[in-house]
Amino acid sequence: MTLFRVERTVPLAPEEAWLRLTDWPAHGCQVPLTRTRVLTPGPARAGTRFTARTGIGRLAFDDPMEVVRWEPPGEGRPGGLCELEKSGRVVRGWAIIEVAEAAGGGCRVAWTEELAVRGLPHVFDPVLARAGRALFGRAVDRLLHV
Repeated sequence: MTLFRVERTVPLAPEEAWLRLTDWPAHGCQVPLTRTRVLTPGPARAGTRFTARTGIGRLAFDDPMEVVRWEPPGEGRPGGLCELEKSGRVVRGWAIIEVAEAAGGGCRVAWTEELAVRGLPHVFDPVLARAGRALFGRAVDRLLHV
């Protein structure tokens, strides 16, 4: 399994950052050759399931995910936490999205992910971690419009 983390401090309220980071269809627009389809009716919550399909034609694969923890900011919580489980045949693992108030205003965002790619030897874990940080860092930046 490969672990990586992306952190940003942005001039957004935690609630706004949360809305942008948990807009599942928008994720597909940020990752090349990917589209995301939500499989459960809204609003998003624990139990929400969605699939990101990446690739072209026969070279595509599904990355099914389920929200297993949903604690949005607000209602007395200064930050939020969303945990996803990935259960695909190609990609397995988990992701945690956190938003919290930042000292001096705005918010701190952290995206932590641990994943395994079927058939990829562990010797490639460092490369996968770097690629994950770059890909998800770009996606987080675009979702947050920073």
